[in-house]
Parts: sequence; C-alpha cells; structure tokens
Amino acid sequence: MSDHRPEACERCPLETRRDFMRDTAAAVAGVFTALGLGASEARAMTWRLVTPLRNRDEEHAYPIPAADGAMIDKQNQVIVVRWQGKVYGFNLSCPHQNTALHWEPEDNQFQCPKHHSRYQPDGIFISGRATRGMDRFGVRRDGDNVVVDVDKCYRQDENAAEWTAAFLTL
Repeated sequence: MSDHRPEACERCPLETRRDFMRDTAAAVAGVFTALGLGASEARAMTWRLVTPLRNRDEEHAYPIPAADGAMIDKQNQVIVVRWQGKVYGFNLSCPHQNTALHWEPEDNQFQCPKHHSRYQPDGIFISGRATRGMDRFGVRRDGDNVVVDVDKCYRQDENAAEWTAAFLTL
C-alpha cells in the first residue's frame, strides 16, 4: 500500500510544466530522428505537434526594479533584470543543460552552478560550456510593472532579431 502522507510527497521530485514540455519535445524529436528525418525537420515537426499542448497567454507581472540588479522568481522560472536603463525577462534555466542560473551580485553576472557558464546582466554569453546567450522572454510595460510573457521565449541562435529586441527601455 502506498504512503499518501504529505511529508512523503515532499520528498518526491516534482516536475514543472516547462520540464514536462521540454522532455516531451525531446522524446518526440528523438522518434522523428530515428525515423530518418534530419535534425531541422525533426525540430519543425516536433514544434507543430507539441505547441498546441502549451498553455497560452501565460504572463507574470513584476514591479519594475528600482535599481540595477536581478530578481528571480523560481516558481515561474523567470528572472527579471534591470540593467543600464533596460529591463529584461529571462528563462531561469541555463541554455546549456537547463540548470537554474544564479545571480552573482558582486560580479554583476549570472553563473550556471553545473558547468560554470557565465552571462552578462543582459543575457549575453561570456564563458563556459554554453554556446549562446540566456533565453529571453517577451516583455511589455504595464504602468509600474513589467509583464513577462513566458509563451514568447526567444533563443539567441534561433530568433536573433526577437532576442535582441526583447527588453524595455526605461
């Protein structure tokens, strides 16, 4: 008989919706690759199949930071950064292997604790095993808040123009 006490559940690894979607997309892409599709064809086919499963209109509002620095929302896997007159929204996961990034305030940099990739406050890759900048979310201003649209995630290597434009100017 299984143990249904809450304390037993606290020890169970929980998977977020974003983790589930990432893992599902990777599995589907693997199947298409095994069937002989090229990597880009498998990625395109996977995107068409998995995208309808995603929640739509998932946005999170945060107060615009008063000073330069980073605010991390672990629950929603969002990082909000104010840096040199701009505000950015980032995915909390390192683009190398999806480990949660840490903000290093003494260096004004992000660092991945797993393989030590480092990023500038604007998400630009500095060094380490990653090969691109941090993933940026679409952002817009709503009064004194920045609204981060997690359904609009831009990769520097795949959506260069959108990635470059994904910030607010204060």
